[in-house]
Formats: sequence, C-alpha cells, structure tokens
Amino acid sequence: MTPLHALAVAAAGVFAGAINTLVGSGTLVTFPTLLAIGLGPVVANTSNTVGLVVGSVSGAIGYRRELAGQRDRLLRLGAASVVGGLVGGVLLLQLPSSAFEAVVPVLVGIACVLVLVQPRIAARARARGGRREGGPLLTTGVLASGVYGGYFGAAQGVLLLGMMGSLLDESLQRINATKNVLAALVNGTAAVLFMVTAPIDWSVAGILAVGSAVGGTLGGRYGRRLPAGALRVLVFVVGVIAIVELVT
Repeated sequence: MTPLHALAVAAAGVFAGAINTLVGSGTLVTFPTLLAIGLGPVVANTSNTVGLVVGSVSGAIGYRRELAGQRDRLLRLGAASVVGGLVGGVLLLQLPSSAFEAVVPVLVGIACVLVLVQPRIAARARARGGRREGGPLLTTGVLASGVYGGYFGAAQGVLLLGMMGSLLDESLQRINATKNVLAALVNGTAAVLFMVTAPIDWSVAGILAVGSAVGGTLGGRYGRRLPAGALRVLVFVVGVIAIVELVT
C-alpha cells in the first residue's frame, strides 16, 4: 500500500465514521475506496467491517445523552442485532466470492435509494401519532437488518432509521442514538467473527479504525450542524461509482 493509498483510506475512514454517526451508509465510501487500492471484494468487506467498528463505538458514545431512558429497548433490540450480525457474517464466509460479487451491486443500488428517500420516511414517521414500541415487528426487522449489516453493511443505518422511525414514538435524534448502538453491535459481532475466521488486511483495517474513530467523534459532537442533504447526494454519487466499478 502506497502512502497515497493510505491517505485515501484514512480520509474515507474519517468520512465514513462521521456519516455513519449521522445517517449510515459510510461503507458506500470506504468499500469502493478499498476496491480502488486493489483489495478483493471479500477481503475489502471484512477489513472494512473490522476497521469501522471503532467509529461505530465513538459515534454511539457521542450520542450518549439521547440514550437516556432507552435501556430496555436497547437490551431487546441489541440482542437481535448481535444474532443478526453473527448470521450475516457467517453467510459472507460461507457463500462463494462469485456470489458476493454478483449481489454487491444490487445491495449498493438499494442502499443508494434508501439514502435518498430516508428524509421522506422520517417525515412521514414524525407525522404519525400514538405511542409505539415496535413490538415483534420491529425486533424482527432489526434482526433482518443485522443479517444484512453482518453480510455487507452499506446503509444499514438507513434501514434502522426507517424502521424505527415508522414504529417508535421518539424524536429522530433519540432514534439515531439507538441506531448507532445497534450498528455498533452488529459491526462488532461480525468483526470478531472475521478476526477469527476470515482474511483481513490489517494495515488497511488499522488505518480505517483510526480514521473512523476521528470521524465518529466529530459526527457525534458536530454532526447535527452539517448539511445532511449534501452528504446524501455525495453518498449517492459514490455509490453509483461503486456500482459502475463492480459491473465493468
């Protein structure tokens, strides 16, 4: 890895750590960056998951005030996230590389659409009244999102925001705080699995970890002031570039 490659990975890590804390979908930035420096799709995915865990944790810490009063919810949904992350990680390791390469463009495309429509989903959720805790429907959805997150992870946060925004009677900031914890649990579970069983480029993972920690901290501290619309457009553009690279 050249110094220029290391700088690109670090910059992608900072951006991903920040945007994961705010919205989700940082993998749409880091994953194509790792492909561009020459990593294969599976190694890029495992290294990316391990590298972004620290950023997920730092982002969750940054939103700790919004987590007040959500202990029972976090225990219930957190358990589903851990199980889902483990299943998704196992699927990544068991499916052949060719299958992963074939499905990634579809996942990235879905994630790009979700990034763009998330504000509309959130607005519709805020317009609905009534006290809701989600029940089995939300727990099942979080489990499925965990499987997806353990397998690939791009826009996992957007999926969580959409589901919880529709099924919970909470402010978007408190929902986002919950999302950060659940994403950290999914990523952490998959990362532990990959550390034990999967090929990882540790130099890349280490640089991503440092960058994502910085980005997650900045996202938690200053993220509410950033123009979310501009970030979504940028993520969409990067995602389209990734799709073009993967299918050509």
